[in-house]
Amino acid sequence: MITGTLINYYFHCETQCWLHANRINLEDNSEDVRIGKVLHEINEEKNKNTEIAIDNVKIDKLTKEYLIEVKKSDSDIEAVKWQVLLYLYKLKQKGVLKKGKIEFLEKNKQKKKIHYVELDEVHEKELLNVLEKIANLIDLKKPPSAVLEKKCKKCAYFEYCFI
Repeated sequence: MITGTLINYYFHCETQCWLHANRINLEDNSEDVRIGKVLHEINEEKNKNTEIAIDNVKIDKLTKEYLIEVKKSDSDIEAVKWQVLLYLYKLKQKGVLKKGKIEFLEKNKQKKKIHYVELDEVHEKELLNVLEKIANLIDLKKPPSAVLEKKCKKCAYFEYCFI
């Protein structure tokens, strides 16, 4: 089953997506991942009982109008957008219609800390296509070849891919 993390990784890096889906997890060695987890725990403690698990996804917070996803940084907004679209789709399947709201604790690349996302017909069709592509990717016998990019240097999988 495809999780929010997998869809995020797919948009960030297909190699990372494949590795994570096939249980090759190197994130325990990543300082950025540890910081993200601590910030998530702090946010969870502040907003007791706000995280909701539905099927294979964990939603940070639901309000009357919004599904809210909280992220440490705005480094890959496209990946987070599709993660939120997956969550909105899962809710829609349960008969719950919400809008998406992404809150970034740090803004480095974007002009604003809050972004809004809606699951319209076009996004839903694209999402179903993306889910099929991810399913095909993770079924491959070996990961796709890694392509060195600037973002790779901070990735938990950097040593696996390039050393």
